[in-house]
Amino acid sequence: QVQLVESGGGLVQAGGSLRLSCAASGRTFSRFAMGWFRQAPGKERVFVAAMSRSGGLTQQYAESVKGRFTISRDNAKNTAYLQMNSLKPEDTAVYYCAARSTVNGLLYMEALDYEYWGQGTQVSVSS
Repeated sequence: QVQLVESGGGLVQAGGSLRLSCAASGRTFSRFAMGWFRQAPGKERVFVAAMSRSGGLTQQYAESVKGRFTISRDNAKNTAYLQMNSLKPEDTAVYYCAARSTVNGLLYMEALDYEYWGQGTQVSVSS
């Protein structure tokens, strides 16, 4: 089992920035590929960003956030991050981090591929 706790959400004006954190506990964090998803009111949960267990250059982003969001991880701190810049009102959603144990360097972009989820953190962007 692994527990994930997100933090860092809040209300920000359009053009602003936020950094979300996802603290993991319970198992060896470095064995997990990580992902971020978001769910706006009345909509399905969608992929935002993902990275492999090693991090580095192995990352993928949704087209809507490319160039604005950056996923990263600090295995020593058992924490993943989502840096969000140039925020837009359409970025408003509950953001979830997710983890999947893996023995390879793959990353995953489908919610069904993930084993563990955090409780979510609200991000609201005003125009």
